[in-house]
Amino acid sequence: MTLSTSGSRREEDLPGVGESSSRRQPRGSGTRKPRKTRNPRMRGPVRTLTTLLVLTLLLFAGIGAAHLWATPRANLAPQLGLDLAGGRQIVLAPLTDDGAAVGTDQLDQAIDIIRRRVDATGTSEAEVSRLGQNIAVAIPGNPTPEQLEALSRSSQMSFRPVLMAMPVLPPGAEPQVPRQLPLPSEQLQEQVEQLTPPEPTGAPTDAPAEDQAEQTDENRGGERIPASATAVDEAATTLDAPATDGAEVTVGPTEAPAQDPVPGSNPSDLAQITPELQQQLIEADCADESLASRVAASPAAQPVVVCNTDATEKYILGPVELSGANLTDATSGAEQVAQGAVTGRWQVVLTFDGEGGQTFADITSRLMGFPQDSPQNRFAMVLDGEVISAPTVNSVIPNGVATITGDFTVEEAETLANQLKFGALPMSFDVQTSEQISPTLGGEQLRYGLIAGAIGLLLVFAFMMVQYHALGLVAIASLVVAGVLAYGAVTLLGWATNFRLTMAGVTGLIVAIGVTADSFIVYFERVRDEVRAGRPLRYAVDTGWERARQTIIISDVVNLLAAGVLYFLSESGVKAFAFTLGLITVIDLLVVMMFTHPVVSILANTTFFGEGKKWSGMEPERLGAKRSAYLGRGQLRQPDVIAPRRTRHTREELEGGVV
Repeated sequence: MTLSTSGSRREEDLPGVGESSSRRQPRGSGTRKPRKTRNPRMRGPVRTLTTLLVLTLLLFAGIGAAHLWATPRANLAPQLGLDLAGGRQIVLAPLTDDGAAVGTDQLDQAIDIIRRRVDATGTSEAEVSRLGQNIAVAIPGNPTPEQLEALSRSSQMSFRPVLMAMPVLPPGAEPQVPRQLPLPSEQLQEQVEQLTPPEPTGAPTDAPAEDQAEQTDENRGGERIPASATAVDEAATTLDAPATDGAEVTVGPTEAPAQDPVPGSNPSDLAQITPELQQQLIEADCADESLASRVAASPAAQPVVVCNTDATEKYILGPVELSGANLTDATSGAEQVAQGAVTGRWQVVLTFDGEGGQTFADITSRLMGFPQDSPQNRFAMVLDGEVISAPTVNSVIPNGVATITGDFTVEEAETLANQLKFGALPMSFDVQTSEQISPTLGGEQLRYGLIAGAIGLLLVFAFMMVQYHALGLVAIASLVVAGVLAYGAVTLLGWATNFRLTMAGVTGLIVAIGVTADSFIVYFERVRDEVRAGRPLRYAVDTGWERARQTIIISDVVNLLAAGVLYFLSESGVKAFAFTLGLITVIDLLVVMMFTHPVVSILANTTFFGEGKKWSGMEPERLGAKRSAYLGRGQLRQPDVIAPRRTRHTREELEGGVV
């Protein structure tokens, strides 16, 4: 009778047993060699590495697509700032209507607005400073003519009510008239009698002939243009809005003679539309560049004829009710419903100051008294003599925070928000000089910076190889992957947000090498601690990662907080350092989770690393790992600690394995 004793360990964990065993198999046994199957422990790491590869390919595919088809085309290298590549310097002289001197407060406000225009994100490295009574603007690279023209252009933001709106038709096109079937003469006469309003009691019989005018394209919205204040008051009494809607409308007796409207009593009063304004609206050519200049110079208390920026619609607008100075902020983002769900559309959120919020509440209360399809239900935002948006009012806005929704794209929403936020400039400017400037540091300093970064990188490589042997190659490969992702991210951001790399940004990239290497060291040391405790490497990798992951995340979050504080509380040079530091910190977290850990998990299932071969970096003897010895007949010797660098082992130790 043969007895077999089963040990407390699996045979594949014991040396000399399993696929790697060198024991001679008996011939003619008739057994086929088992076919190797894929280790299920490899599926997760391989899937994660594949995802990282796809993300990297998408990043560089985006750069290539922007280089081939975008306008303007993207560069295949990061854009450089003023100190490394030079640019253009423009000196602007302020202009006033009466030639008076410009105050310090006005000049500081203009500097702040111009700085936000040319460097809204703080990373394009434009410099805006005072030069006596002038303003000096230095822009990296070669700015476009549109950018240069935007610096000197007078920008006044105002909010006006819409009195009348008219679409701009292409040349030769006629307005579309809805088709209707002809009606019998009896039904047609009956409809005419139903639509004809009855004459009010006591009204004079000699009504003005203008009241019988038919509706035209100039009066879109289904309302007649009254010829007198009396007709306007009569029309106001027919609105569906309640009497407490906030509209300041005074309804006089029908027999009162026509009077001029009191200025400012009702900015939406149609009595402001004179025959001259109607004729100007009909004859207005939105392709005429001088129209916007005339509108910008018109008095704020008078109605004007103006076109929108797309030249697809023209308006008669009432007097100015709000100025851009009352607007404190404008942002764009995804539209959300009350429950927090995202609708998939984009919106622009406006925030007014205390005075502007109260005025805007009065405006929306009055406009809500008009039908939704009426032009008088809209208010126009006018910038530089052109309407950038003319939305309708859906509800009264009492808290000073308004939301503009519509069929916006991401770019359109961001453009509208920037126009509203940075549009109001208190004065216009004249370009005194415009000249090309050379780099302040030049290529020599950049070369020295790159050499310093290369030396630091080589020192990190050498330390990793000495400390971790072959496992250090994983850290080196991780640093290379992080560098590739950083290069692609900086290049793509240079095209998308005009991010420019300065010497401060290069410094942030060099400092971030240490941040990235620190994450690898934390992970490797935690795995080695698990090996010292007696766990096999394949299990030590998973256990060590679970314990090291939280430390790595906390460390990166602290770095992100520090970078965020520097970015929001500093100026341009420090902003570039903080931005690159935060960017590489995010990339470090991505690389450690999607590259370093999966690669180590795969290597732990190989013979060289899994069995702790020499120079693998996970040698149990070198780490002082605990061992247990199998003595036979189900007996195990208690584990003891092997002294570091011990070369001779007992027979029991050689036949044992790492638990």
